[in-house]
Amino acid sequence: MPRNRRHTWPCAFAALALALAAVCFGQATRAAESLAGTEAAADIAAFFEKLWPAAQKAGIARALFERTTAGLVADPDVTGLAAHQPEHVKSAGAYVAHLVTPARIEAGREKAIEHAGVLAAIESAYGVDGRILLAIWGVESAYGTAKGSRSVIRSLATLAIADTRRAAFWKKELLAALRILQDGAAAPAALVGSWAGAMGHTQFIPSTYAAHAVDFDKDGRRDIWETVADALGSTANYLRASGWTAGVPWGWEVALPPGFDYGWSAPGRPRTLADWQSAGVKAAGDSRTLPPPAAHALQSLQLTLPAGARGPAFLVSGNFRALLRYNQSTAYALAVGLLADRIGGGPDLAMPWPADDRPLTRAEREELQGVLSWWGRDTGGRDGIIGDRTRAAIRAAQRTFDLAEDGHPSPELLHHLRSSGGP
Repeated sequence: MPRNRRHTWPCAFAALALALAAVCFGQATRAAESLAGTEAAADIAAFFEKLWPAAQKAGIARALFERTTAGLVADPDVTGLAAHQPEHVKSAGAYVAHLVTPARIEAGREKAIEHAGVLAAIESAYGVDGRILLAIWGVESAYGTAKGSRSVIRSLATLAIADTRRAAFWKKELLAALRILQDGAAAPAALVGSWAGAMGHTQFIPSTYAAHAVDFDKDGRRDIWETVADALGSTANYLRASGWTAGVPWGWEVALPPGFDYGWSAPGRPRTLADWQSAGVKAAGDSRTLPPPAAHALQSLQLTLPAGARGPAFLVSGNFRALLRYNQSTAYALAVGLLADRIGGGPDLAMPWPADDRPLTRAEREELQGVLSWWGRDTGGRDGIIGDRTRAAIRAAQRTFDLAEDGHPSPELLHHLRSSGGP
């Protein structure tokens, strides 16, 4: 979703929303559950009354505000869903396998034929590969068959109350959703979507709709809910604003040479394609080739290892980073890129995902950060979120234990740390 990033569940301009929602939802879940009791109506009514001055300032009519919020109660399921996003509870391989399926590939190819004219026009207007747009559509809503059925207003109000750390963000989205109703862009009954308030074919959150939705079919409405041309055109507009470069692939699967220094996969160490090839990095698979080095010599290509040193490796471009603006999850961006390749007739991965790659639980991630901190490594906090600082700390620990320095938070590393002593 611009989800500003989620899977059979919707996420397209909720990329940011999902990334924010991933942080610290244990307390939020308990708060939402408390709102499900007999005091629910009073609690949420008080919240809306406090919200009214901001809504009035945003141009929302009092009558519409009262009509829309009257009788609403919090949705206790919402924060539970936020705490169990597929990007965070599945391994990268399992996540990708769940989305890049034969059925989704075939459906994408059928949609490519059905909407060929629209896709060509959108690509001409925005420079975004039509296969990428199809893949986002497929990931976000299974090509429009799973757009979500939760009240956007109710979901956002629940999050604004329960997730106190991100209350300002959710209030902003709630006001943007009310503005959609005020402007007549959608009827109240049509304003449904995911738990994070993501809507339509490609799952825009309300603020992304306001900033990036387009009326591509020129009928006077920016209709991301029912009009495929508007939804895909809006997605292309968002990606272009996120830094998408026309004609540049999102990335490639690559094979690494023996003795490769996995520290080169650390964030912030991009190189040109020519540099990577000089280091012995090649296209994965016998029949595959990388483009000529001169073609993208000025491109900043990052090596990413979603499953660590034992899994497939990828060189990714700035367009991959644009996909991350849609959803802040490497597995998500990878699923979109790989699905787009398969829709276009590309082969499956040359290297299989490791079957035993188990993601750490939240408690294990927090334990990992705690032990690393005890050893004097800066993880950025013990919050269970594996960010760049935690991965840098992991790499330092991997050097100590003579493990591949891939930054991957594996059960094996946690076992080594436990065995070495600590808090």
